Amino acid sequence: MVRFGYTLMTEQSGPRALVRHAPLAERAGFDFEVMSDHFSPWLDAQGHSPYAWSVLGAVTQVTERVELMTYVTAPIMRYHPAVVAQKAATVALLSDGRFTLGLGAGENLNEHVVGRGWPPANVRHEMLSEAVDIIGALFDGGYVNHVGRHYRVDSAKLWDLPETRVPIAVAVSGAQSVGKFAPVADAMVATEPDAELTTAWERAGGGGRRIGQIPVCWDPDRDTAVQRAHEQFRWFAGGWKVNAELPGPAGFAAATQYVRREDVAANIPCGPDVGGIVAAVSEFWKAGFTDIALVQVGGDRHQDGFLDCAEHELLPALREAAPDTV
Repeated sequence: MVRFGYTLMTEQSGPRALVRHAPLAERAGFDFEVMSDHFSPWLDAQGHSPYAWSVLGAVTQVTERVELMTYVTAPIMRYHPAVVAQKAATVALLSDGRFTLGLGAGENLNEHVVGRGWPPANVRHEMLSEAVDIIGALFDGGYVNHVGRHYRVDSAKLWDLPETRVPIAVAVSGAQSVGKFAPVADAMVATEPDAELTTAWERAGGGGRRIGQIPVCWDPDRDTAVQRAHEQFRWFAGGWKVNAELPGPAGFAAATQYVRREDVAANIPCGPDVGGIVAAVSEFWKAGFTDIALVQVGGDRHQDGFLDCAEHELLPALREAAPDTV
């Protein structure tokens, strides 16, 4: 059965708003909630970027049923892998085992802030692979010592571990990352409905969930929705190979200055048409994704109407249209 999630988008809402949205999304009927982990928003217009792990801790206490997940955390520069493992284990305990640790190779936008530069993609994949090994070893319990190409760990141990090992999901974008992470991860993360990725994941020995994400901009007025999507989400048009490299919101503003409203509307379903959203989301389950998280574009005041629509129209329509198995 396809499962549908709600995105707690830290780039467009402050911490108190995100904690308010989380139980509302649970009551609306979403199956899981994912949270972005950024130091900066993509564009100044989004205007927020609270510390995701503090917000997640609060969200564990205001929700009861939904699974939670980072989408995604980069354990390569801004965070040491051992610290990520400790944070993930703590959130898993606070949520009574409802947490999945989503990991990825990160973006320059967030990682450059610690002053270590920005390595090329192949090096970032090496770093992520080594980080996944360290985190997995800490999740297994006991003391961990590690001397690798990118990281050292000296006699580290997680003193508070959940009874069930924290699942690790890893973001992939092509053959190189699939080959590295399918054999060691519990689930796959991707942002585009690419059937080649899900097929390659299975061929490489990957199992578990295949988790995708799609932005939508619901609003009673389509023109208003298109304007808001263009203002806050035109960065999405660059694709992840570009988005991973730009260093700050000013760079994204410059790179997307010629992206038109009609270009955004062609890629993000905008307005009140639930059928259009269902059609866009269906591309993910057709591509073999088992879990799809929706991002409602817009800050705090744009979430309530969307969540009401989700409860009464959108989620029933998605569940009716989705296949029983993927």
